[in-house]
Amino acid sequence: MFIIVILLGLLIGSFLNVCIYRLPQNQSIIFPPSHCSTCGTHLKPWDLIPAISYLLLKGRCRYCKVTFSPRYLLVEIVTAILFAWCFQIYGLSFLFIKAIVFTAFLLIITFIDYDHQLILDKVLLWFSGAGIVINLGTHSLDFWDMLLASFLGGGLLLLIALVSRGGMGDGDIKFAAALGMWLSWKCLLLALLLSFVCGGICGLLLVLFKLKSRKDFIPFGPFIALSAFVIMLYGSEVIIWYIEKLY
Repeated sequence: MFIIVILLGLLIGSFLNVCIYRLPQNQSIIFPPSHCSTCGTHLKPWDLIPAISYLLLKGRCRYCKVTFSPRYLLVEIVTAILFAWCFQIYGLSFLFIKAIVFTAFLLIITFIDYDHQLILDKVLLWFSGAGIVINLGTHSLDFWDMLLASFLGGGLLLLIALVSRGGMGDGDIKFAAALGMWLSWKCLLLALLLSFVCGGICGLLLVLFKLKSRKDFIPFGPFIALSAFVIMLYGSEVIIWYIEKLY
């Protein structure tokens, strides 16, 4: 079963690559079929086997020999790893399905924000809608819980944006609000706290190693996404541990 999950992750990762590439350009993720962006040749099924085709073709187009970005392979492998991680935690259950849907959206948001410094409203709408349907359908969270979490998450980042006068982007604020459709308000606040810690450490390291200057913009969406993924898996345990230590 573990192998099947990994194969599923590779397959979905291939589809996520399409979303990451096309959505910022307002292109359909269905039509036209997958093709080489350089020569325009429609890729055959044997050109699209996740990971394997990339490795066999040495990262090049079979037809015009142009080099494809290694990011395509990276997204597929990362998706497979994260899906396997979710399966390790939840096994074959509904929580596993919920986790991989959540993870797939986080990956789309992360890589688009990294590439374009943009978190798309249309992605957040689908992300929020999926969270509402899944949580209401399974009674994981009720509507008022989601509304409270959304208000707290979005409101906190909005407050930071106002105080810092633009230190937080609109997309980050909307992203935090959308996460309220998936996480309880406690887990959401914990995820945001973790994202600030991760973002601060990463930013400090980038400046220290002179990869970025203090004035360079660093997308915050990926740190929110990473933290949300970790808290999705372990947030309840962290909260229980904290309460036990507190009392």
